[in-house]
Amino acid sequence: MKIAIVSVMMVLACQSVAAESAVDRGRYLVKIAGCTDCHTKDYALLGGKVAEAQWLLGDQVGFAGPWGVSYAGNLRLKVASMDWSQWLARIQMGGLPPMPWPSLQAMTREDQKAIYTYIRALGPAGEAAPANRIPGQPIETPYILFVPQMPGSQKGQ
Repeated sequence: MKIAIVSVMMVLACQSVAAESAVDRGRYLVKIAGCTDCHTKDYALLGGKVAEAQWLLGDQVGFAGPWGVSYAGNLRLKVASMDWSQWLARIQMGGLPPMPWPSLQAMTREDQKAIYTYIRALGPAGEAAPANRIPGQPIETPYILFVPQMPGSQKGQ
């Protein structure tokens, strides 16, 4: 009986370490892949000095370009509503710029799962980001313009 209890405790301890490792790996990947740069309000502006509790809540600042306007969504709400297979399908589907979809798609399944595990560990919070806009729709939020400029087209040149 004692051996069975010890065995069960060891299995549970190993599972806890594995889950903890996936969360730690996900946290690391979210930071180095730049997820927080756009999906966390003011993260880049403040040099990463934003409390982790505020990470990945999305932003109201849009990214405008030939595709319309896209927003860095609230990943915590999105991922909370997805199981692993839905998350994987979403990665494969891709989406609008400036999100670096090819980088996320090129990650190993293990790294994609670690990011998923980390975001789920943060838990749902915050509000949804504004809906993306197609070209020509009015933009009702602050936005960053991503339109190539020809050399000398700016005033003063």
